Amino acid sequence: MSRQSDTTLANLLALHPKYIDLSLDRMWRLLGALGNPQNHLPPTIHIAGTNGKGSTLAMIMSILEANGAQVHTYTSPHLVNFHERIRLNGHDIAEKLLAETLAEVEQVNNGEPITFFEATTAAAFLTFSRHPADYLLLEVGLGGRLDATNVIDAPLLSIITPVSMDHEQFLGSDIRTIAAEKAGILKQSVSGIPAIISQQDEEARDVIMEHATTCNLPVSCFGQDWLAYAEHGRLVVQHPDGLMDLPMPGLVGAHQIVNAGTAVMAAYHLGIPEFIIGKGLQEPDWPARLQKLNTGKLVDMACGEVWLDGGHNQAAAEALAVWISEYFSSTDKAVTLICGLMATKHAENWLKSYSESCVELHCITIPEQPNSYTANDLADQAQGVGLKAQAFSTLETAITAAQGDILICGSLYLSGYVLAENDN
Repeated sequence: MSRQSDTTLANLLALHPKYIDLSLDRMWRLLGALGNPQNHLPPTIHIAGTNGKGSTLAMIMSILEANGAQVHTYTSPHLVNFHERIRLNGHDIAEKLLAETLAEVEQVNNGEPITFFEATTAAAFLTFSRHPADYLLLEVGLGGRLDATNVIDAPLLSIITPVSMDHEQFLGSDIRTIAAEKAGILKQSVSGIPAIISQQDEEARDVIMEHATTCNLPVSCFGQDWLAYAEHGRLVVQHPDGLMDLPMPGLVGAHQIVNAGTAVMAAYHLGIPEFIIGKGLQEPDWPARLQKLNTGKLVDMACGEVWLDGGHNQAAAEALAVWISEYFSSTDKAVTLICGLMATKHAENWLKSYSESCVELHCITIPEQPNSYTANDLADQAQGVGLKAQAFSTLETAITAAQGDILICGSLYLSGYVLAENDN
């Protein structure tokens, strides 16, 4: 059944400008007409980066909530319903409130060209400005410097998670240029809390640090000011005042160690006690990040475990390949990757990440996504880099043909489709 919010979202999508000028001018115009809600947000933690933004946000949210805080979040894209993007105190925005707020934004915009993300970000800011909370966790949509979220004046805390190659058509073709776009969220601190900089390629780190210096912003940087590593089944975070000996994060995968460390350092600088940090680390719920699906229609079709991950760039694929080698090393079961990839991604680089993994690929076209690689194209490219791969016409046939455990991966859009179908 169609919802009122769906109609308004479609109307806003139709206003997408024919020519995109890369600036924040449209955003400033709309926010000004709405009364500048970006100036009335809860204390904001702004998060940019290529990989780990969502996982880091989820762990910070869990820690803050374990400390008794009310936390709003803004993330993108959504997996199943748009309402997931705007969360008020741990709950997706209600349909009535979303529909009313979107209608208000549409009316005030008055048919002017605006991108979908700009309009919906304005709606999110309007919502957050009217509902008090202790914190707002604000995830950058794309890049940072010219992202629609980058209109807040003075965040409480800024975070940059690992930067790698992605969205080159928008952000640039080399790591320094991309890092400069991400660093664009950094602003002079009024809270005195340093920006938290996660593990970075050396070139990316240098660019970020240069920008922070220009902003007169103190930083707490991985490798210089703090470290995070696993030891004897525990998470150890080393910082200027000593060590924290913490439980391992609830999110799965070795790559989550650095994300957890980033979240821990954010909490540390917010003054949250170590025992609360440890409690919160174990409790995050973040779908499609190495998520094991335990029940559902698709799970019933499989003959082994079913895992789901939305990572869609080379760095994410490399992290998945490490997890595959670690998780399945003690079993003799076959592992099948069911993968779909958007055509904006470098499929060959993504596929090469699995060249050392003993996996078979079942390639599919991402349903309902016209800009997806076709199953045949993806399978051909996989075979071209030496992987055992075949194309399937549907997700269901790819699942039933798999022998052993399954990891469905390659796209958040595919992940959203899987979650919706599995619960159907």
